[in-house]
Amino acid sequence: MEKSILDATAPVRNFLRERDLHDYDTQGQGAAENGVKLGATLLSAGAAFNSTASLYRPKTKKGDPRIWFTGLPDYADPDDMIAITSHEGQLFLVNLTRVDVEHVLDVQRAGPLWEVVQAISMAAQSVAHELLAKLRKIAAAGLVPSVMAARADTAIGRTLETALGIAINSKREPDYKGIELKSYRRAASASRENRKTLFAQVPNWKISKFKSSREILDAFGYQRDNEFKLYCTVSTRNRNSQGLSFKLDEEAGLLNEWSSKAEIGAFASWIMKDLRASLLAKHNETFWISAKVHEVNGHDHFEFRDVIHTRKPIPSRFDILVDQGEITMDHLIKRNAKGRVSEKGPLFKITAASLPLLFPPSQTYALA
Repeated sequence: MEKSILDATAPVRNFLRERDLHDYDTQGQGAAENGVKLGATLLSAGAAFNSTASLYRPKTKKGDPRIWFTGLPDYADPDDMIAITSHEGQLFLVNLTRVDVEHVLDVQRAGPLWEVVQAISMAAQSVAHELLAKLRKIAAAGLVPSVMAARADTAIGRTLETALGIAINSKREPDYKGIELKSYRRAASASRENRKTLFAQVPNWKISKFKSSREILDAFGYQRDNEFKLYCTVSTRNRNSQGLSFKLDEEAGLLNEWSSKAEIGAFASWIMKDLRASLLAKHNETFWISAKVHEVNGHDHFEFRDVIHTRKPIPSRFDILVDQGEITMDHLIKRNAKGRVSEKGPLFKITAASLPLLFPPSQTYALA
């Protein structure tokens, strides 16, 4: 504090890079020659203080990333916890040790901290409000005929995307301006609803005994009509009819798929860190849209009912829910009559009742 120096720790560096504010990896050494300054504000419950953030890599000590905020010694003491956020290119600091944030947001509901949080919230909600308005317009028009001739698990999603004017593609990015769309068939209760798909991810073949979906199919597949396939659910709770199950290796940070056949054992592995990263990338913000299915003249029509709006899943809970069997994986591998092998998964899914355990408190919107 006396030398006006703070280490720019990895979370801070990642935050600045992800917000396109600063990238230490491309910054040269030397505060005078290559230092960068950003506008900053120090917030308290009832006041705001102008500051400047200095971001630099010194010429000494291999250029370890540094950051400093003017006015910080008057705003914080050693060992205080400081939160950093940003809005419109400006950094905002909140001393969590001194400021009762919950009181400001829930009781005081006024002042500079309140105003900044409201501005950030409004900006974050703008796309969600736009999408919600479009969904309500679709719902108000009545039943929407399926765009697929036959019944399929993907019919609701494809029909909804078509109604929204979204081109059908296989990209991994969120569907609507950063918001992921997930649709499902409405049931009488969450306990009776189908599992909800989180994301698809193949094993890490480099560390797996088997090196492809073809090998998995050859070992455990079965014949159905003109196709040789492996359609099954894998869980930590029990072995499925193919003798497959999950085992979580917490010490190694791996999720291993096992066969009951002793000569095979563990044959596919996922790195838990990679699965958590996929969860965060796919579901930073998600609309889970329910639809009631009506049959009209032998063809499915969808009545879109409501939306569960979730944000930022809690990665640590992913591991727990996998271990408890609340998050499972579906193999969807098949070989057609021509010998071509295709894999639609593996799909990691969560039981409907456990969705609130993976995400912070969500919002539910009625569409009609």
